[in-house]
Amino acid sequence: MSFQPTEPFAPARALASPHAQTIYATLVRPTHVPTLKRERWELPDGDFVDLDSFDGKPGAPHVVSLHGLEGSSRSGYIAAILRGAAERGWGATAINFRSCSGEPNRLARSYHSGDIGDALSVMKHLRERLTGPLYAVGFSLGANVLLRLLEETGDASPVDAAAAMSAPFELDVCANTLDSPDPFLRFYRARFLRTLKQKAREKLRRFPGVFDREAMERASTLRAFDDAVTAPLHGFRDATHYYAEASSGPRLHAIRRPTLLLSAKDDPMIPASTHPRDVSSNPHLHLVVTEHGGHVGYVSGGTFAPRFWGEAQMLAFLASRNASARPV
Repeated sequence: MSFQPTEPFAPARALASPHAQTIYATLVRPTHVPTLKRERWELPDGDFVDLDSFDGKPGAPHVVSLHGLEGSSRSGYIAAILRGAAERGWGATAINFRSCSGEPNRLARSYHSGDIGDALSVMKHLRERLTGPLYAVGFSLGANVLLRLLEETGDASPVDAAAAMSAPFELDVCANTLDSPDPFLRFYRARFLRTLKQKAREKLRRFPGVFDREAMERASTLRAFDDAVTAPLHGFRDATHYYAEASSGPRLHAIRRPTLLLSAKDDPMIPASTHPRDVSSNPHLHLVVTEHGGHVGYVSGGTFAPRFWGEAQMLAFLASRNASARPV
């Protein structure tokens, strides 16, 4: 049976527009979290990712979270998942992608929308030591990474269920959207490019010549940055090749774990035309598309007492999987 949200989404008063949802959520989400322990997980290629985690009750579920572009375990949406897991007595682990924990990673390469190896390494590690279910959630770029991981691992996936919010199912189309002249999209794009370029300059200082500095500095769009930096650092011919290989949308049929796909029709970064049209052929997929919500927004309640509907529904979906898995 397809998952039904515990309540319909209604935008907070005065926050009906997609940009209000997107920006307000970024600014006001609480960032306090349960007490976390940091672990440096060493990767097979000699690099590392930093994990922030806490344990749950013995045999309780454990939730792995994957952040969005230039986010981290300190992002407000990740904090919401950590708090929600703790309230349920679950454990949780927030993965900081390479270069996102506050310390540069060791190698020239970094992370990207289709890079599943690091998350898979962490999930296998957790699967070996846990006795309860292993769940995973992803947001935006992290949602695409999670879906690509589920697609590539199929029946061998280390997670028992997953939830993805605001996934960019078709990266080429989403890049074109973010690179448009709309003032709000220019604002989002500039925000991403500022930190991406800062990290790229540090890469060149440590690894001279790994990509074209002039092309990177000229890049005023995400596609141009991906052409100049992301593609050569990660073995793609160009941005178009990267987007084709990394997009999760064309491969959703391969997922073999219960997975919530949560998207908003008014997402300013992800056109509704890219959302899956019909997932009925794959019973593992649970598609929830709302009229409003923005990009990783979903602010309900009131502006002075906001509630974050999206994260609550992701946790409710995982809890429903946990309940259905219990023996009668």
